[in-house]
Amino acid sequence: MAESSLDVSRRLFERAERVIPGGVNSPVRAFGSVGGTPYFVASARGARLRDVDGNEYVDYVQSWGASILGHAHPAVVEAVTKAASRGTTFGAPTEAEVRLAEVVTAAVPGCEQVRLVSSGTEATMTAVRLARGVTGRNKVVKFAGCYHGHSDGLLAAGGSGVATLGLPGSDGVPPSAVADTLVVPYGVVPELGDDVACVIVEPVAANMGLVPPRPGFLEGLRAACDEAGALLIFDEVITGFRLARDGAGPLFSVRPDLFTFGKVIGGGLPLAALGGRTELMGELAPAGRVYQAGTLSGNPLATAAGLAVLELMDEAAYEELAGKVARLADGLRAAISASGLPVQVPVVRSLLAIFFADTPVTDYDDAARAASNGLHARFFHAMLTRGIALAPSAYEVAFCSMAHGDAELERTVEAAGEAAAEVAAARSEL
Repeated sequence: MAESSLDVSRRLFERAERVIPGGVNSPVRAFGSVGGTPYFVASARGARLRDVDGNEYVDYVQSWGASILGHAHPAVVEAVTKAASRGTTFGAPTEAEVRLAEVVTAAVPGCEQVRLVSSGTEATMTAVRLARGVTGRNKVVKFAGCYHGHSDGLLAAGGSGVATLGLPGSDGVPPSAVADTLVVPYGVVPELGDDVACVIVEPVAANMGLVPPRPGFLEGLRAACDEAGALLIFDEVITGFRLARDGAGPLFSVRPDLFTFGKVIGGGLPLAALGGRTELMGELAPAGRVYQAGTLSGNPLATAAGLAVLELMDEAAYEELAGKVARLADGLRAAISASGLPVQVPVVRSLLAIFFADTPVTDYDDAARAASNGLHARFFHAMLTRGIALAPSAYEVAFCSMAHGDAELERTVEAAGEAAAEVAAARSEL
């Protein structure tokens, strides 16, 4: 692909900046950490998307992991179209909500009931509120670099867009909102007091790049929570129904008390969930005294899309997807290393990331050092001009979909070798 033209995107971005803060509706989309103008998407199908300027890209953003089948999968489009013909929102229960809850609870060990919500932020916020309500305690332990949405109490030392912007939290969050939030290094099992309501963790950290849990870390958290009487929450907004059908827990033989899910289970539409054992979930209103509500919770279009996706993502599909990612990671590692650039390409099942670092990244400090050397931004643009769309942040992972075939994977590896050589040559001239 030749140097891309973004003339129409530039004009749209200028218009957007006049009427939308920063020109975008989610900060990382603004290309702030990589520079340049964000491309505006016109359409997407399968593994590829096309921007308003006519440029086509092999897409590894895939709506930040939501589109596990690829864009505009026919089964999802058909399900949403049929659902829309019956009405787009009711504010009343539907059978599809029940069916989706049945699918999730049947798939994930220890998840006996779920409450459907509309975003990952809403799911994690409610999970923490539920943990506090059940335990009667206030303290929450989270890990540096793990992002659990933008609710006030969980923004402290978050990854993802918070890390991209270099913010330790956010203006507008009063000290009182984070006074009961304790932040500790990822991979370290903290000592828990009897005032801790819960520990919330990404079982595989995927908002500071990709950082697998150290051996014994998740097992240690389970034991520490049991000893202190605190609840363990797995934030599986990214990993849930992406790593495997039954979630991250069985991969590490650890079962949390509460789960949060998002992205994949909505089939690309706004939907998320929190779940857990019946006795815990029964404390949510209207059955219990912990309040949560949402006008669009269990939206019929989103539940239809989610059901269509989960019907197709069987065990064979997850194995196929993991195989694609393993081949891609091997190719990227070899292609980038050949240029002389330092590189780490961690993989956990169907998730991978690219760190420009000499040694493996094991925590947020390592991720921040890798992000600060400027290589990701140069590599990002070198790949974009070659028709490969990666996340515009060094703190994000790459999402492969079932629609990525051999042609896309081979083109990506070829482009990575060319892009890395370009970046290495420019680096040597500095």
